[in-house]
Amino acid sequence: MLTLVEKIVLAVLVMSTFVLFFYPVVRRVLILARLQPEARFDSLLGRFFYTVSRVFLQLCTLKNERPWTGAAHVLIFYGALAFDTMTVNHVIEGYVDGFYLFGQSWPGRLFSASVDLFSLTVLAGVVFFAVRRFLVKPRAYDTGAGDSALIYLFIFLAVTTFLLFNMFSLALHPGGRTWAVLSRFLAGKLLPESISVSALKQNLKLAYWLHALAVFSFISYVPHSKYFHLFAGPVNLFFRKRRSPGQMLPLDLETAENFGAEKVVDFSWKDGLDAMACVECGRCQDVCPAFQSGQILSPKMVILNLEKHLLAEHKNIIRNGREKLPALVPRVFSEEEIWACTTCGACLHVCPFDIEHPDKLLSLRQNLVLAQGRFPAELRGFFHNLETYGNPWGLPPAKRAEVASELGVKTLAENPQAEYLLWLGCFGSFDDRGRKIAEAMVRIMKAAALSFAVLGAEERCCGDSARRLGNEYLFQTLALNNLKVLASYNPKGLITFCPHGYNVFKNDYPALLPVLDALSQEEKTKIKSIRVISHLELLADLIGRKRLALIKPENEGRVSFCTIHDSCYYGRHNGLLDQPRQILRAVLGGGLRELRNSGEHSFCCGAGGGLMWTEQKAGKRVNHVRCKEIIESGSRLVATSCPFCLTMLQDGLGDKGADEFRVLDLAEIVSAALRETQP
Repeated sequence: MLTLVEKIVLAVLVMSTFVLFFYPVVRRVLILARLQPEARFDSLLGRFFYTVSRVFLQLCTLKNERPWTGAAHVLIFYGALAFDTMTVNHVIEGYVDGFYLFGQSWPGRLFSASVDLFSLTVLAGVVFFAVRRFLVKPRAYDTGAGDSALIYLFIFLAVTTFLLFNMFSLALHPGGRTWAVLSRFLAGKLLPESISVSALKQNLKLAYWLHALAVFSFISYVPHSKYFHLFAGPVNLFFRKRRSPGQMLPLDLETAENFGAEKVVDFSWKDGLDAMACVECGRCQDVCPAFQSGQILSPKMVILNLEKHLLAEHKNIIRNGREKLPALVPRVFSEEEIWACTTCGACLHVCPFDIEHPDKLLSLRQNLVLAQGRFPAELRGFFHNLETYGNPWGLPPAKRAEVASELGVKTLAENPQAEYLLWLGCFGSFDDRGRKIAEAMVRIMKAAALSFAVLGAEERCCGDSARRLGNEYLFQTLALNNLKVLASYNPKGLITFCPHGYNVFKNDYPALLPVLDALSQEEKTKIKSIRVISHLELLADLIGRKRLALIKPENEGRVSFCTIHDSCYYGRHNGLLDQPRQILRAVLGGGLRELRNSGEHSFCCGAGGGLMWTEQKAGKRVNHVRCKEIIESGSRLVATSCPFCLTMLQDGLGDKGADEFRVLDLAEIVSAALRETQP
């Protein structure tokens, strides 16, 4: 179809596109190669199948928080695959006149029909996104408007020029592309019957070049835009975090050259890949409790600002010019946004490409605390109390032994044969409201005839808040004390009624063991053998096995319905979402009213990430936002499963004058439903 000169021009166009596409790609790869190493090469086959399913079935976008957006993305995605294939055909057709992939076979006919059909779906998807971005204008789309407009234009031109080319091709060769129904229809309606063969050939060649220019301009532009996610996104899915999203990897304090992230090269290559995979959809921003409460933190902007900085400083990064790189704070990130994150994990959960937003902020916190000694003033006393007394309130450790006596429970030192260790934690030992949860747990475990004990004075804070506030040294000090104590006994399981403690024992402590040289291999083996059990799992199991005699839900005087607030660290981070509902159904029957944001999409109470011990100075309080949902639900009883959540919700409801609402831990609800005489 093309002359020799035109074929040469086409070859130059293809090669130029190749260079324009791969130059920024190579630059990005070189940037990532200069960042810190991180092991993400385990279970390669599992990673492959996960990526294929998420991408080709579009599970990454078909999430329940944006169903229509996901559907529109599907329309464009499968159309893009068809047009990518068609682009190969288009290039070859320039050199081989009449060439058509699959020929006139059944696959060829189906392909001709599918490309025509996808032309409509792609245009429909583009119209949806254009209307949403430029007319509806949700806050999530507050960046990249020009970028999006240009991409929409490229896609529109690629589709329309393809249809134009197809029209003229069918007019010249009526027997080709036999099932291209749309193109054939347009040709019949738009082309005059009197058009000459020479005019058709001229117009066909013009349409060919218009389509080639549109397609190759689009391809050349993609790696320079946010639409680089088309390539970086699937790679990011492949290297996703396979461990619990609530787990933090330890710093080796003895060998680490830098504590946390001071400069951009202190981030890992996966952190850099996260930045390059972002599509700027703003889902993370939509669900972020800090952003929704009016604080400066936007998870989306954290990632975008990191990418901008990586690209702006690419020469220094690639040339190993660490000394010439500026500090990330305040050049790229502000201290205010760093300290606003509750580590709830909602951003990561809704991200189509599994970008790990909280890890970046936690690394920045580590550097501020450990290397620079910069943190909110109220944390000074908090860190001092943990370091000196092993609890946030600065109360003497001996108080824990008194609590054990008041609860009527022996310590492991007194009863080393106990099957289970009930971890009371700081709230269960020192907080009046937390003590009631501990009392409920003791009553339940005694009713189920479980053999258990507590640690008493040997127990120290698990260190969750210290770690997520950036004080890794203090965390490891507390952890070593607790692990030494655990290794000196032989409990079958450790039961905790705090999601933060559960996450630390289940995820953080095991990952910490390899860097703790103070523990012997025998001690590490004993610690690994201890099963960590949440009180949700325990209660659901005891009820399911009928180990507890409960008052029937229909008895008079019982609360007939309630709502539930899911803890971030039980729910999103560790997948414990069914158990609390099983418990409530058993105790209350069918009287559960779900909140607007519930289950995997539960809205944070505001206390995670160590923010229980800080003061929120900007925007509305996060717990007030959550309490508004609770009040709107109409349920006067709120079931929780976390002492932090319970405290924050009680305070929030009190601030809003909703004193008629009761907030109870699930253990308290089950304890109240126990028959006086157990079987």
